[in-house]
Amino acid sequence: MSKPILISLFDQSGSWSNPYRNAGYDIIQIDLQLGTDVFSWDYSQIDRNQVVGILAAPPCTEFAALGAKWWKKKDPKLLAESIKLVDKTLEIICHFSQGQQFKFWVIENPVGRLDKCIPALKGKRLLSFQPCEFGDPYTKRTILWGHFSPWLVRNHRKPVMGSKMHRLYGGKSERTKRLRSITPSGFADAFFQANNPAKL
Repeated sequence: MSKPILISLFDQSGSWSNPYRNAGYDIIQIDLQLGTDVFSWDYSQIDRNQVVGILAAPPCTEFAALGAKWWKKKDPKLLAESIKLVDKTLEIICHFSQGQQFKFWVIENPVGRLDKCIPALKGKRLLSFQPCEFGDPYTKRTILWGHFSPWLVRNHRKPVMGSKMHRLYGGKSERTKRLRSITPSGFADAFFQANNPAKL
């Protein structure tokens, strides 16, 4: 019998999908750095009745509030390309949400202008959190949109590392972008516990 499938988009590290992988789900991990462009990925080849959920963490460079002071100076084409990525994500979600076993979908991004740029996300914001609320001792205000259970069990810890993303991972290199994008493990575990398709 085939395993239930979880799709994880823009997930180079696999950190968000790891709890699902460890629980025995078949993970389809899509990321340009892993060799698959979301625009060229032929998702129609996957049996949507086997897909139980979708995690998506699209690139935040053009959306995150941390870069707000540069928004007016940036090439508008960069924002347009980022919007296309999110629109493609929503297209994929729409396709698989028709499946018989589909339970949830979620899009993650740091606090910023994502839902201002993507009208389809308005009214779908369900959760705002800091990593320190789930045991990781740093701050990075993050928003989740979608259809999922927002009732995550907290494990509060003092944010002794402060804004780790800003302090340690500043800069524009691909390495620092990758490090900033890693989902905190405490949150990933809590999200899985609240959104394990086997229990929904």
